[in-house]
Amino acid sequence: MKILSIVVCIGVWLFIARACNLAIKRLGAIKQVSPVRIKYISKTTNIALLVGAVLTTCLLMGLGYGEVSLFLSSAFAVIGIAFFAQWSILSNITASVVIFFGFPYRVGDQIKVTDADFDLSGTLEEIGLFHVLIRSPEGNMITYPNSLILQKPVIKLDHGNAVFPQKLGAPPLAAPPLKND
Repeated sequence: MKILSIVVCIGVWLFIARACNLAIKRLGAIKQVSPVRIKYISKTTNIALLVGAVLTTCLLMGLGYGEVSLFLSSAFAVIGIAFFAQWSILSNITASVVIFFGFPYRVGDQIKVTDADFDLSGTLEEIGLFHVLIRSPEGNMITYPNSLILQKPVIKLDHGNAVFPQKLGAPPLAAPPLKND
């Protein structure tokens, strides 16, 4: 009976993984996302589904919640220490998923990341798992972390514009006239 339960669990995992992969591919095609990005998101989703399937299989095999929770707490302690040392990796992967579903810019768009210290403008070349690549007008490649691109305003050249605006927002209001006493 346990073997049958495990086979059913594997079958359900394969079905859900395929359904999720098809949904991600359809969404990527609708949003015109590059195949590399679709592959990244599909892999991340498959890993999460595999972890869920393994946990379900462990419970179906008769391992109690105590044994599974002891294993998980030990594993998460080790993983947590590793990610604490490199927390930016986790935040960039999370930002990559957010960018996949909600980023309004596409590869090939002319963009500018508003930064007071640097000119981060050019053509969006690639949206990766950890960073975006922007080719500057001079031909230099700018690597910018995904987590930071979600924190700063990004301007897209659109409708035939050739120059990025220098200042964002409305012009300052004129000062009221001084009263002469």
